[in-house]
Amino acid sequence: MSLSRTARPAAPAPVVDQARTGLIQITVTGVLWGTTGVAVQLLRDSTGLSPVSIGFHRLAIAALVLLACTAGRLRTILAALRAAPVPLLLTGIGLGLYQALYFAAVAWAGVSVATVVSLGVAPVLAAAWESARARQIPGPVRLGTLVAAVSGLVLITTATADPSASAPAPLLGLLAAAGSGLGYAVTTVISRHASQHTTPMTLTTISTAVGALTLAPFALVSGIGVPVRPDTVALLLHLGVITTAVAYALFYAGLRTTPGSVAAVLTLLEPFTAAVLAVALLHEPLPLPVVVGGVLLLSAVAATYLAPDRADTR
Repeated sequence: MSLSRTARPAAPAPVVDQARTGLIQITVTGVLWGTTGVAVQLLRDSTGLSPVSIGFHRLAIAALVLLACTAGRLRTILAALRAAPVPLLLTGIGLGLYQALYFAAVAWAGVSVATVVSLGVAPVLAAAWESARARQIPGPVRLGTLVAAVSGLVLITTATADPSASAPAPLLGLLAAAGSGLGYAVTTVISRHASQHTTPMTLTTISTAVGALTLAPFALVSGIGVPVRPDTVALLLHLGVITTAVAYALFYAGLRTTPGSVAAVLTLLEPFTAAVLAVALLHEPLPLPVVVGGVLLLSAVAATYLAPDRADTR
C-alpha cells in the first residue's frame, strides 16, 4: 500500500498553532502555580494562617479583582451562569474542595504523599476518562509523556520532602490526597467542557468566587484575620492575582484546545518550579533525583510540544 494512502494527513497549520498556544498557556500556568509554595510558606511563617485560610484568601482576592475588572460585564457573567449553571458551579466547588483536601492531606500525611498522590492521580484519571470516552487506548506519545511526567513528579517530590515531618493520620491523608487528585481530574474535565462555551475571564471569575464561598466555612473555623503589613499584603496579592486570577485565566484559555490529561501533565511543572525556587531563593540543596526528575518532566513537556496535533490520537 502506498505511503500516500497510509500516512496520516497533517493537521492544518491554524489548528496546530492554536494547539501550541494552548500548550504555552497551560505551561505558564504550571510555572505560576509553582511559585505558590514559597509564597504560602512565607505567609504562614509571618502570620500563622492555616493553609485552608490562605486558600480562601487566595480565591477571594482573585474573585474581587476579577469582579472589579469585569464590572461592566456583570450581565455577561450572569448570562453565562443562567446558560450553564451546573458545570460552572461544579467547577468553582471543585476548585475549592480539591484545594481543601490537598491542604488536609499535607497536614495528615505530609507534603510528599499529598503531592505525589494528588498531582500524580489527576493525569492518569483524566487520560483514563478520555480513553474510555473515545473507546481507544492512548497512543505511545501520550503514554510515554504520562509515564515520564509522573516518574519525574515522584522523584522531585520524594527528594524534596522533609524526612522529619510528622504524619499524624497517614491513612486519612492518603484518602484526602486521592480525593484531591480525583477532584482535580474531574474539575479539569468539567472546566474543559465549560471553557468551550464560556470566555476564560468569565469562567475564572465565577469559579474563584464559588471556590471562595466553598472554602469560607472552613476558613472561618481556622481563622481568617491577617495583619496588614506590606509583606503580607504583597504575598496575598501575589497569591490572589498572579497564581490564581492570571494563572486560572490562562489555564481555562488553554483548555479550549488542550485535552484534560495533557493539561494535567503540563501543570506537573508546578512542583518542578517550586523545587527550582527553593534552590534559588531559599538556598536549599539540589539532590540528584530532583535533577533527574526535572529532566523527565521537561522531556514530557517537550514531547507534548513536538506533537500537539497528535494529542488526541492513538
